[in-house]
Amino acid sequence: MSEAVADPEILLVEDDPHDAELTMRALKTRILASKLAWVRNGVEAMEFILGPQSDAGSPVRCMPALVLLDLKMPKLNGVDVLRRLKSNEATKSIPVVMLTSSREERDIKECYKLGANSYVVKPVNYEAFCEVVTQLRHYWLVLNQPPHR
Repeated sequence: MSEAVADPEILLVEDDPHDAELTMRALKTRILASKLAWVRNGVEAMEFILGPQSDAGSPVRCMPALVLLDLKMPKLNGVDVLRRLKSNEATKSIPVVMLTSSREERDIKECYKLGANSYVVKPVNYEAFCEVVTQLRHYWLVLNQPPHR
């Protein structure tokens, strides 16, 4: 797990180091995320947000403004993380964007059914990927008006 960042703007949950590096580089080169945390799987994501117990009754340890969540990960996949975040009263208002390579309709439907705020397929082209990440950050952290926490 990355070193702890108190209430980061963005929590990136991505098991592929290459994809994580691309995302972080896209955010940093465009000077968009001063507070960014990266965890490598769903278990680390839940521990980052809720601490080591990470169950529905756990108090929130960290409240990212946005979670960029990969779908297919070891230990605890993105669907399970999404389900846990959206079923917890304390974390259900955190915007969760599924940022994944899966275009499968059943994945898209399942994520929206569980409360995903957005589902974005990762572009293969680096410039297109940078633009997508920039737009996601701009919409969710600048334009969007979240409820007070």
